[in-house]
Amino acid sequence: MVKGTRADAEALRDEIAGVLAGLGLRLSAEKTLITHIDEGLVFLGWHIQRRRKQGTTRHYVYTYPSKKAVQAMKRKIKTVCRQVAVNQPLDDLLRRVNQALRGWCGYFRHGVSSAVLSYLSHYTWQQVWRWLRRKHRRSAWKELRRRYCDGGWWPASPDRALFDPATVRTNWYRYRGSLIPCPWPAAAEDGTHTARTALAESPVR
Repeated sequence: MVKGTRADAEALRDEIAGVLAGLGLRLSAEKTLITHIDEGLVFLGWHIQRRRKQGTTRHYVYTYPSKKAVQAMKRKIKTVCRQVAVNQPLDDLLRRVNQALRGWCGYFRHGVSSAVLSYLSHYTWQQVWRWLRRKHRRSAWKELRRRYCDGGWWPASPDRALFDPATVRTNWYRYRGSLIPCPWPAAAEDGTHTARTALAESPVR
């Protein structure tokens, strides 16, 4: 991030492009964006944006799972529920759904994700129940709950229960920029310009 004007950010982008050109690389025009942090951006599935903290006048930078990432996960859950035939046991469906959910939640638990995880939990529950209803079209809700939920509402097989994203504990990455040692101690003493020059001239192996 740059503390300055848009022109400062564009100048730094051009400088970075020059360094990359010497390495035989180039910036992707489609993936390179200069924007204000208050407008937000999407990076590696995260929506990053500075917002006012509710109930205060202070602003913080928050990271949320992006809408595109959530939609992609919903499509994956829906696809799995369609791929597993209803003549298969519930355990086959739960095994595949749980595997997808655990990986996604493990990645997105490091952010402001509690509301999204709760929403994903409800969505997945609906999809699994629709699969059960297709599997037993003539069975009543009470019978399905007794057979697959032990009288409750959460689907489970003898070997596993449906993974609940709402139970995932989230934690935010703490800012630790000042604690990260500079890899170029001598350059750091001379200023940031020297540090960038050292980076450009350092051999790449």
